[in-house]
Amino acid sequence: MRIEPYLYFNGRCEEAVEFYRRSVGATLNVLTRFKDVPGSQAPAGAENKVLHADFKIGDTTILASDGECDGKPNFQGFSLAITAGKDAEADRLFEAFCDGGRIQVPLTATPFASRFGMVADRFGVLWTIVAYEQTTNV
Repeated sequence: MRIEPYLYFNGRCEEAVEFYRRSVGATLNVLTRFKDVPGSQAPAGAENKVLHADFKIGDTTILASDGECDGKPNFQGFSLAITAGKDAEADRLFEAFCDGGRIQVPLTATPFASRFGMVADRFGVLWTIVAYEQTTNV
């Protein structure tokens, strides 16, 4: 069994997938529009919107849709956490999500991680970025 997040972008799904592709290297596996599925209940005027998308960031599959296409996405009560292999990767990811987003917790060293920060991206999805890079003093 595995758990995969399913995000509803309420009319901005294709834009979100493209943003994640460009900014953090997401790979798109599937993108199906309402008009592509006979009998789907597309909201009025939303035939070309995304009924279902499947994309990967790193090893994680994220599922997404435009859902009801009823306005601004509303992501509350959770964050998607990314563990970066190196501090430089954490820095790059954090900066990518900051493009049009809002910093919640600045990216910094903490007692529990070499990098930790939180940013809500331009769609309102909250990302927690963490790295555990170890340095050795000889």
